[in-house]
Amino acid sequence: METPPPYGPPPYDLPPFTAAAVQASPVYLDPGATVDKAVALIAEAAGNGATLVVFPEVFVPGYPYWNWTMNPVQGSPWFERLHRASVDVPGPHVDTLRAAARQYGVVLVIGVNERGPNSLGVLYNTLLTIGPDGEILGIHRKLVPTWAEKLTWTGGDGSSLRVHRTPVGPLGALACGENTNTLARFALLAQGELVHASCYIALPVAPADYDMAEAIAVRTAAHSFEGKVFSVVACSTVSPEIIDLLAGDDEELRALFGRPRSALSGIFGPDGRPVTPPLVDDEGIVYAEIDLGRCIQPRQMHDITGHYNRFDVFHLEVDNRPRRPVTFTAPFSAPATTALPEEDA
Repeated sequence: METPPPYGPPPYDLPPFTAAAVQASPVYLDPGATVDKAVALIAEAAGNGATLVVFPEVFVPGYPYWNWTMNPVQGSPWFERLHRASVDVPGPHVDTLRAAARQYGVVLVIGVNERGPNSLGVLYNTLLTIGPDGEILGIHRKLVPTWAEKLTWTGGDGSSLRVHRTPVGPLGALACGENTNTLARFALLAQGELVHASCYIALPVAPADYDMAEAIAVRTAAHSFEGKVFSVVACSTVSPEIIDLLAGDDEELRALFGRPRSALSGIFGPDGRPVTPPLVDDEGIVYAEIDLGRCIQPRQMHDITGHYNRFDVFHLEVDNRPRRPVTFTAPFSAPATTALPEEDA
């Protein structure tokens, strides 16, 4: 008998649940205080009935905005500061988030800056997916840092491009610009994804003709409509403290960081429409009820991972092998001890 795929059969008996999309600022470059803020927001969301809580990209401890406003030499000390403030996975800050998910019984998706285990020059833009029992289900490292982000983050690999079986349904997650990567999105849909977490940062430093709120809405609607899935999109905000720290007395930078329509969070249905009005720019939590039964009928028309595709024509192969800086062909063992010759003893 053929071994079933790791993501299992489609769910048919999942009841409706409440999802929460958190739009908030971190306590910038302070991982402990940011995690404490996240725990308080998890408690608030759970108190309002949410069993899925999604946080922004690199919420802990914040986004490297200096990549967009400084040259690489000016930004290098900030890279060191971010590295020192980033988290280890596993590590104590992650343990606190796991404990909160367990205490409040929620599935949690949250973005962190993750320190690489093998190099002081490596930071990953990582999404953690944590189950209601506090277990880490997924550690997804953003595959390709976007544009100026390449000055800070190292790209991940295909090993984390996975859909997880959770109490709220088959759940996948991508960070910011990854939601523009058609093949990455298809790889999740083809694993049976029904709930998609899209994690973003506010981007007031984008080009003048770029409307970040609109861009988030377009990408979220596209994935929901194409895949006939629910998308929970969470975006960070830029607090006055962040503006003071990074812009100082530079009025042009202060105006740039305060630019409107830089953030949007919400929940979109399988028809590509918001289930409830999204939140733009302001801090808050967006709630909506998700009924996965709504994903069935639209697929009779367009099921791009089923009958509405031509797998005899198209073929997607994902290399999901983890990439390591070095591979050893045999395990290390304790060095053998050899007695000294008598004349040397």
